[in-house]
Amino acid sequence: MSSSPASVQMEEVRRRSQSLLSSSGSAQDVKEEVQTMASILLPLSEKYRHLGVEAMLRENAACRNTQEVLESLSRLVKALSILEKYGCNLTSPARPRYWRSVKHNNPVFRTTVDAVKGGRTVLFLYGYTNQQIDGLSFPDDVTEPDAAIVASVTLEVMTLRTEVDMLVKRTHPHPENFRDIIPFITQQDELVADVVLVPHEEEQPADKPQLLSLPPEPSLSPGGQPLEPSKATDCNLCGAASSLVCPSCDNQTFCDACDDLFHRHPSRANHRRDKGHSRAFVTAAKTSSPSLSPWECAHCTTVNEMRAVLCATCERPRLATAASAAQENPTSVPTSPNTEWQCKSCTVVNQGSSILCEVCERPRLATRPPVAPLPSSPGSTSDSGAKWMCQFCTYMNTNPTVVCEMCNLSCKDSAGVSLPLSLQPNPSGTKDQPRTQPRPEGDGEAKRQKMMREDGLRLVQQIREAEKRGVSAEEVYAAIGMCGGSNTNPCDWLTSELPHLLDEICAMAASVQVERAGEGAEPSGPGVAGDRAKLSRAEAKLAWLSAGGDTDRAVRQLLRDRQVKMKELHSLGFRDVLRCEEALRLSGGEVKGALSLLQRPLLEPFHQRIWTDQPEPPIDPKHPDKQRMCRRLLALYDLPSWGRCELVLALLQEPDVTYSLEDVVQAVKESHDKDFIRRLLVNECPICLSIFPRSKMQSLTSCQCSVCHECFGLHFTIAVRDKHIRDMVCPVCGEPDINDPEQLDSYFSTLDIQLRNCLELDVYDLFHKKLTEHALMKDPKFLWCCHCTSGFINDGDQMKVTCPSCRKSFCAQCKKPWEPQHQDLSCEQFQQWKRDNDPEYQRQGLAGFLRDNGITCPSCRFQYALTKGGCMHFSCFQCRYEFCSGCNNPYHKTVCKTAQCSFTSLHAHHPRDCLYYLRDWEPPRLQALLQRSGVEFNTDPSNGTQSDACCLMEQKDEAGQQIDSPCGLQTQPGQAGLCEKHYSEYLVSLINTHSLDPSPLYDANELIRACERYQVDTQRGENEDDNVYPARLLKKLMEVPLGEKVPRNK
Repeated sequence: MSSSPASVQMEEVRRRSQSLLSSSGSAQDVKEEVQTMASILLPLSEKYRHLGVEAMLRENAACRNTQEVLESLSRLVKALSILEKYGCNLTSPARPRYWRSVKHNNPVFRTTVDAVKGGRTVLFLYGYTNQQIDGLSFPDDVTEPDAAIVASVTLEVMTLRTEVDMLVKRTHPHPENFRDIIPFITQQDELVADVVLVPHEEEQPADKPQLLSLPPEPSLSPGGQPLEPSKATDCNLCGAASSLVCPSCDNQTFCDACDDLFHRHPSRANHRRDKGHSRAFVTAAKTSSPSLSPWECAHCTTVNEMRAVLCATCERPRLATAASAAQENPTSVPTSPNTEWQCKSCTVVNQGSSILCEVCERPRLATRPPVAPLPSSPGSTSDSGAKWMCQFCTYMNTNPTVVCEMCNLSCKDSAGVSLPLSLQPNPSGTKDQPRTQPRPEGDGEAKRQKMMREDGLRLVQQIREAEKRGVSAEEVYAAIGMCGGSNTNPCDWLTSELPHLLDEICAMAASVQVERAGEGAEPSGPGVAGDRAKLSRAEAKLAWLSAGGDTDRAVRQLLRDRQVKMKELHSLGFRDVLRCEEALRLSGGEVKGALSLLQRPLLEPFHQRIWTDQPEPPIDPKHPDKQRMCRRLLALYDLPSWGRCELVLALLQEPDVTYSLEDVVQAVKESHDKDFIRRLLVNECPICLSIFPRSKMQSLTSCQCSVCHECFGLHFTIAVRDKHIRDMVCPVCGEPDINDPEQLDSYFSTLDIQLRNCLELDVYDLFHKKLTEHALMKDPKFLWCCHCTSGFINDGDQMKVTCPSCRKSFCAQCKKPWEPQHQDLSCEQFQQWKRDNDPEYQRQGLAGFLRDNGITCPSCRFQYALTKGGCMHFSCFQCRYEFCSGCNNPYHKTVCKTAQCSFTSLHAHHPRDCLYYLRDWEPPRLQALLQRSGVEFNTDPSNGTQSDACCLMEQKDEAGQQIDSPCGLQTQPGQAGLCEKHYSEYLVSLINTHSLDPSPLYDANELIRACERYQVDTQRGENEDDNVYPARLLKKLMEVPLGEKVPRNK
């Protein structure tokens, strides 16, 4: 920042004006400071810290000619005035009610702020940063605007408006600052600074102007006054050069602008004007003549052009004063929204942001009320020329002034009846006629007027002081009436003496009631009692104010008000006069408060019943008072209507009813159809076969089955405690399909919410524990111990791992118990070493091979030392995954996602090299397939002895349970000491290990069935014979890949 004197002055003025604006919010308080800042010569970037003035002016002044630039800048001035109002409203201590938002549909906003470039940017700087559908608003978390920032931005808006206004009027002291921004405005035409060229109409050609010199100084009269010219050539209104003469207006002269305004009036619209002679003279570049130099409006301080008759901002006449301008045109409104305005009715000056007058509450644009002129007496002709009555405050002025001495308003009257003769228009049309001074009047009327003026000013001052202390004007007026001619302050009297007066009024009113009762007068209502009335100070004060401070009238008014209130309470059913009077006294005369006090004892039994610990008496549907039962149903169960309550009672009164009141209420809330409600109330549980309402039935999201709450909780409690997490399916239909991972995740997420409220806490924690273990099993580093049933996460990369539960070691890859010989050997090398060097392994032969190469779960990778010759439908004990032990493909209990699959029950999709199909082949056929590919196989037992029964372990289904037991089938010679089933399993394992395709050994029927199974086109061609057709089918079938998940142990 520069440290030049201009910068220091700018910073000082900016700081002072920002402090004033942030505390008061009034633009009038900083008007002089804004004018000073606008006149300081500084670069725009240093003068304006928040606003991008250069960009804003360039965008708004991007026009083709000077006229368009002037119009655009005029719109910018109006928009800045509106933005100035928004800023002042935000900094004002009394902000408007809806200060948080700015609506776009406001016509003033659309035609001003939205019509210029950069208007919404200023609103954003104020804090309106939240974009709404219909406008802008402050963010929800902002409770108060930043007064310092808003005041700083508002000052820059006011300064920019002042500078642009001076540029438009060509009165800016430093237009060179805007030369590069607004070229059309700052580039002045090449004019002669000291002369004006005026052509002569008769002697000079039209194309050659004549240079004229200044007129001589006017000659002075002997008294030192300048003499009037012999020929009036000035405009009668503005003093500029005249061009027209109106004979109908006593030959008054007008310029073109004044003539257009003056003769717009309907009474003067048909006047004929003659063309006058314009003066031809040379004007100085800088003259002190008020008619030929730029002039400042007395109301809004706008500097206008020298030829302008009306102010360009407020449209007031050039010669109007600040006091008279507010009243000459009642319908005119100041352009600046922050300009203080004077009420036309009560003359109170209000803030610019207010719409209604603070005193009389009349609108801002309301016209002044009509006042009848004061009739003059026939014999007072001398007084009528000196006295005149103000049409606003009716004060009789005795001096021939142009403004009223009381209200300081203009004396102009359209009717002209209330003006003194000295102030009425002169019919001769001359401008400066000497006025005769009236003689001073000393009569009683003048004294009365003076006294009225002094009393009025004193009353206004007292009312304003009382308002600061929270005292209303009515109280001040009544207190003045009680004080009389003493010098006691009304506010002090109200504080010290008014309570005693109110007590006196209450006592007088009570005594009047007692006298009336003693005289035997008939009471006109419940408010008249034989005992002394109980009245409050609040009632007495209201009656005293309504009586204007008259004590007797206040007593009568107090009694009338009390009588009306007592009648109202009597009509509501409260007949006890003493209790009603006491309630009114305690409530300060308010009927609502008295009603609350009177109703409190009636509600006491109900309150006692609510707060006591005794149970609520049950609702009896057979109670004779049906309405009472319905009301209790409405109060206790929140039923939507009276008819629903009657429906509840009707259902409970039916014969052989077994459902409870709560069940019926819940069903009635859902529907009003009686048949549908009966269906909701009668539902059979498929597990316990009991009848329950629908509200006491529970169902899963995976199916439509419903069971009672007790069966639902018992089923899942047993499943969590004693079964696997995959057994937690519907107890009726067994859905959903647990083998589908997508259904599994979504199912458990919703099941968790349902089990939260029906399981005990320890059972629910166990469910979460199993759910966590199920999620951990999906981790690729998760391992099952081959010694025990524990699982854990293995973060290491070594082959040897140790179970944290049983502390035994095993191989992380082949899952075999760890042996020292496995160190530095791969799993295949270790198995080969065992076959070559381990006598026990050699003794077991193929049985040990089949046991070591048992079944591995494809889901959790848990290994089982079981053969595959048993049931091909294998269920993992660890994860409950159901799969085929020959190809590892999953088993589906319902419809699967495989294309063109029509199975709806338990099934799996097996490849053609799966044991599921090859186990039906005879061992010689399997041996032929191996021999065709050159694969060796065993036929003799390993120990040379043939046993009678196969001893391999397999999983068997016994009584619905999966049991591991020996095979026990008879062995056959030439099958390596195994039964035919397990020997075929051995041969198939060799086929899978070498990825051999069994399709070349298919016969014609097997080939066609296999093609149909794997969606191969089996339609025979026209010219295909019995050799070509099977060959083509075999070729197409062999293009179908073998099983991807088939175990292929090396």
